[in-house]
Amino acid sequence: MKTLRGIGVSSGYAVGKAIVIKETKRDLNAAVYTTAEEETKKFQDAVSVYTKNTRELIEQLTKTAGRKNAEILEGHLVMLSDPFMLSQINDSIAGGNTAVKATDSVCNGFYDMFAAVDDEMMKQRASDTLDIKNSIIDILCGDTGVAIEDVPKGSILVAKDFTPSMTSRINRENVYAVIAEVGSVTSHSAILARAIDIPAVLSVKDASSLIQDGDLLAIDGSKGQILFEPDTKTVAEYEAKREGYFQEKKALTEYFGKPTVTKSGIKKAVFGNIGKPEDAENVLHNGGEGIGLFRTEFLFMDRPSLPSEEEQFEAYSTVAKTMGEKEVIIRTLDIGGDKAVPYLEIPKEDNPFLGYRAIRYCLDHPGLFKVQLRALLRAAYFGNIKIMLPLITDIQEVEKAKRLILECETELEAEGALFKKNLPLGVMIETPAAVLIADELAQIADFFSIGTNDLTGYVMAVDRGNGKVTALYDVQKPAVLKAIEMTIKSAKKAGIPVGMCGEAAADGALIPKLIEWGLDEFSVSPNLILKTRREICELD
Repeated sequence: MKTLRGIGVSSGYAVGKAIVIKETKRDLNAAVYTTAEEETKKFQDAVSVYTKNTRELIEQLTKTAGRKNAEILEGHLVMLSDPFMLSQINDSIAGGNTAVKATDSVCNGFYDMFAAVDDEMMKQRASDTLDIKNSIIDILCGDTGVAIEDVPKGSILVAKDFTPSMTSRINRENVYAVIAEVGSVTSHSAILARAIDIPAVLSVKDASSLIQDGDLLAIDGSKGQILFEPDTKTVAEYEAKREGYFQEKKALTEYFGKPTVTKSGIKKAVFGNIGKPEDAENVLHNGGEGIGLFRTEFLFMDRPSLPSEEEQFEAYSTVAKTMGEKEVIIRTLDIGGDKAVPYLEIPKEDNPFLGYRAIRYCLDHPGLFKVQLRALLRAAYFGNIKIMLPLITDIQEVEKAKRLILECETELEAEGALFKKNLPLGVMIETPAAVLIADELAQIADFFSIGTNDLTGYVMAVDRGNGKVTALYDVQKPAVLKAIEMTIKSAKKAGIPVGMCGEAAADGALIPKLIEWGLDEFSVSPNLILKTRREICELD
């Protein structure tokens, strides 16, 4: 039995027959230029059709995957309405290019610009640009494309890439899984696949040529594994796994709204991690008791300039209002490392994870930092916000941040603004330095949150993107476990709460140890909230 491997981005199992979606090959020079007026009208008509089709998809996707996920397609409409993009296309038409050629060349230019930035969100924007381009050109050429919504029951779709517009047309009753040659865990296709709950394996090299129409495939969406022409025994095994997966999901719903308490009566809390304000709804939808990590850097990325105080205030207050009395821990700007913000012009570094990032950058740019702090203080008036500082390695970093917060409070008071004083200020424990001085940090911080992703990398001296050493990137390594235990015990001794917002917070093998050591709060991806709660509730 031949096996292909990729990245498992959406869990689940499937057995079905392949339908390969081939890329449309067309001669862009075949279209004949008429007049600038006629070509402009062709483009405008195509945009109108695209907008109508996309709005229908948004309505459909809202029903199947929720409003938050449908906003991915709304983002496409926003991109297409960009005056700069539209003016470039119109200028290209005026210069003698057909509507097809103008759309192709301008969109390719935007694609190249986004793709050149070494940042996942920019690369996703590049992919979205191609999706828009291909859809508009399809309309201009009179090509309706593959009828994804009409494929038969038991289909496994295979393509070079699954764009949001393609994924949103999937009938999950008929499509059992998707396979693509490109994509990552954070790509829009992956997000939508998880939202509609179908297994997905991405980054499968040459999938659309190695797999043929009608091939029988067995898919493991967690492991990123594809089996060709499985035998009867394997088919039965995967069908049983598929049924078991659905039963498991159904069983987890019993834990919605239940308190997170072990069998022996030890009460804990399960929170959710978010990156955008709209994600707060997803935390509530999945039964989260609060937000343990709001990654504010995503407000600064995927845009040409810094967000204003008002923009940030709107984002933070939206989350606070959504969550009501529930706790919302908001991490201050954590850029650098693997998160590039081009307009900040941070110098390129040989070792960015050990360099000019997070709290180091913010304290070095107090004007920028104070804008965020002011917005947080104002937003806290509308909810239960706590501030968390990333990448702390020194007591003085916390003290400097406190002084800036006091300055902001004084300014806001003088302005007569509505805000909340004395917000709880916590620190992320994600460096060996923070672990070693945790007892001192606990004297000046109101809470700890352990960031196991970075902590594991720093403790084990591992670049998790380096395949030769990824085996060492393991939270269960003795040194990492000792660092976590030391941190929790320091917090307990000082009488402050301690949570965990790294991936390890949902690790069933680690949870018993975390309970034993005294961890108070587990903050996980929203889709893992109920699973984590069950793990805790089933402990003695």
